[in-house]
Amino acid sequence: MAKNDRTMKTTTCCASPASFTRAAEVFKALGHPTRAMVVAEIGEGERCVCELTELAGCDISTMSNHLAVLKAAGVLRSERRGARVFYSVALACVLDFLGCVARK
Repeated sequence: MAKNDRTMKTTTCCASPASFTRAAEVFKALGHPTRAMVVAEIGEGERCVCELTELAGCDISTMSNHLAVLKAAGVLRSERRGARVFYSVALACVLDFLGCVARK
């Protein structure tokens, strides 16, 4: 790919400096193996905190902190149903990214 082609592709992908800041926030949120695993798991279907805690083998407060980071970055969304909170993917493109990385 010629240098000009690469520059053009980057510009259309991330049109403003704010886009790069946003991308960095998302990458930072995905920067812990447990959080990346949680996003991949939730990508298969929504999960409650108790399911994710069991899956990751950590305590509820640790999982809640991981989920808060992902939610603050806009990667996940939550919905309270009675006493439980269920999480789903809010930024579907991260699943493509995780899949791409897993294939390499």
